[in-house]
Amino acid sequence: MKKDIHPAYFPNAKVQCACGNVFSIGSAKEHLEVEVCSACHPFYTGKEKMIDTLGRVEKFRKRLAKAKDAKAGKR
Repeated sequence: MKKDIHPAYFPNAKVQCACGNVFSIGSAKEHLEVEVCSACHPFYTGKEKMIDTLGRVEKFRKRLAKAKDAKAGKR
């Protein structure tokens, strides 16, 4: 690496999430603030919700159920 062109590296930079979780990572900044981390993100916590504003999910589920019923009727 060339000297004097790279930012300072902090191997134990503190990251603070909006949920209160604090952990350390390596970063060019000494302190980071984030809104979402793996402790509070819905994908990682298992509390994922489908947001359906136009009824598309329900429409898909009805179509899927209808297809399953038609498939079961052919047997």
